[in-house]
Amino acid sequence: MVAGALCLALPACTSAYKHLQTISGDPSCIQQFKPALGTAMYNTQVDVVGKHLSGILVMKRMEDSSTRIVFTSEMGLTFFDFAFLGDGTFKVYRIMDKMNKKAVIKTLRKDFELILMEHTPVSGARVFSDGINHYYGFPQEKGVNYYITDSTCSHLIKAQKASSKKAIVEATLNNYQAGIPDSVTIVHQVFHFTIILNRLYGTQ
Repeated sequence: MVAGALCLALPACTSAYKHLQTISGDPSCIQQFKPALGTAMYNTQVDVVGKHLSGILVMKRMEDSSTRIVFTSEMGLTFFDFAFLGDGTFKVYRIMDKMNKKAVIKTLRKDFELILMEHTPVSGARVFSDGINHYYGFPQEKGVNYYITDSTCSHLIKAQKASSKKAIVEATLNNYQAGIPDSVTIVHQVFHFTIILNRLYGTQ
């Protein structure tokens, strides 16, 4: 059976994934790769359509179960400050004027949802194989988020946000230390937008 279950949730089957075969498996296994945040600080580089931003990004799990994400320049200018709240909603506390556009905010929200593994309920998820790796697919409001692992679900190879036809965003989370990735790279496939995070130690 070719990715049939997810086709029910999408307008049409994604041609980039038509080679996948549905298999039995436990989608909850990808929860081991969900960043176990306390507080994590990252040296951050952002390149978007010819513009470059750099600074420090902090991700922190708050006492109210929300996840706060703040990105500031080396001089202390806040690029954005937002949170995934405990009830599943998203809140913008602050964002610089040049970035304060619905499309930019939505893109950032979706990028961080992908790497933080928000909205990954086992209900509705499906498992596929390309003959080598396993693809754990979680239907979203639009498209599917895939988490691709080896056949034993012991290594996260990459994450993808896919439209109805192809991968739109690809992310890698590498070298987990105490449940938190040491580095993260987010690359958009349809326009030039890249986020590179390298964790800072001894500054928390």
